[in-house]
Amino acid sequence: MKNLTNMLKEAQKLQERMGEMQAKLAEMEVDGAAAGGMVRVTLSGKGDMRRIKIDKALAVPDEVEMLEDLIVAATNDAKAKLETHLQSEMSRLTGGLPLPPGLKLPF
Repeated sequence: MKNLTNMLKEAQKLQERMGEMQAKLAEMEVDGAAAGGMVRVTLSGKGDMRRIKIDKALAVPDEVEMLEDLIVAATNDAKAKLETHLQSEMSRLTGGLPLPPGLKLPF
């Protein structure tokens, strides 16, 4: 029974740390770039796009399709950085405790 009590206390601590991490994520920003930084995208820690910056040299009406591709590439770059950061934070938070495959926290 003592083991169960300890497990419940640890679960409660983990839940508190998860709440703290989610609050930090809401404030965090991750930048992604494409075309050598000519297209930059900023995402929140929760993956919402906050800003996009496009170098004026890319604003050519006949090349809109290329610009669209660069925006997608910059967004994917930022998203990959965010996922790497989240995995690192979760690993630190859980102390390396293996989580079931497919379990995505904190979302």
